[in-house]
Amino acid sequence: MSLSRLSTALRMVALGPLIALADRRRRGGAMIGMGLGVAAYLLFALHDASIKILVGRDIPAWEVLMVRSAVIVLFCAGLGGRAMLARAVATPIKRALLLRACITLVAWLCYYSAARALPLAQLLTLYFAAPIITTLLSVPLLGERIPPARWASVLCGFAGVVVACDPGGMRLSLATVLVLTAATFWGYAIILMRQTAMKESNLLLMFYTNGTFLVATAIGCATVRWRTPDWTELGLLLAVGGIGSLAQLALYEGMRHAVASVMATVEYSALVWAFVLGFVIWGDIPPVSVFAGAGLILAAGAVLLASERRAAA
Repeated sequence: MSLSRLSTALRMVALGPLIALADRRRRGGAMIGMGLGVAAYLLFALHDASIKILVGRDIPAWEVLMVRSAVIVLFCAGLGGRAMLARAVATPIKRALLLRACITLVAWLCYYSAARALPLAQLLTLYFAAPIITTLLSVPLLGERIPPARWASVLCGFAGVVVACDPGGMRLSLATVLVLTAATFWGYAIILMRQTAMKESNLLLMFYTNGTFLVATAIGCATVRWRTPDWTELGLLLAVGGIGSLAQLALYEGMRHAVASVMATVEYSALVWAFVLGFVIWGDIPPVSVFAGAGLILAAGAVLLASERRAAA
């Protein structure tokens, strides 16, 4: 054996255990990412429920979302300080960050435009095609390898959404095209989130996204009558911004630990949280189909959890 080959073999023997340990920690990080994702979608459900309350009190949605975006931008600037603001100007991935912000904005506009014309069951079922789109795109764009168990969890979760929402009588229309467009853009936005999360801080990513939203919602506010909130409503408006800040922070951090295809399945937990909060806050009693669908979603989570724990072992 040549000296160079002997040296290479010795390095592999010495570094092999360290490489294996690093790979184990990386795979174990998926568990952290899943936990952060579940927490994020719980916070997003609280965020959406608070917005529903405010809109129900005749505060324009544009106004609610502008204040929310402003609070998150101030949250990022306050924590990040001058260093983050300087980095926002100097970052070499400004275009990627702006692209993701704009794609997320388009997804949001398509979703809420479709929401005016579609029943909630059909809206949610079509929109939750997004995790499947994320999983499909993660293979060519991120180079992820999707094991069978992960595919099973994604498809089982989507089946749960279909059962829970019972979207009977769904027909092709402009509204269905809009919500499918929203799902496609959001699925791609998750891919971009994963790509940019490894290059910049969470605060900077949030700053770019919500800064873009702030500009867009400010323009939207100019088209509606401003409604000055009372003190209770102002407190809830600020709470929406605070909850939104924590939700986004948890989601971005989760993307650093878990691959996009794992986080795609975790997104289905949002539907379970939405039904739970609907019962707690408004007393909505879901039909049996919702419990059956929620069971499938929880089963999807259990399949994913077991798969990732085996991978980390």
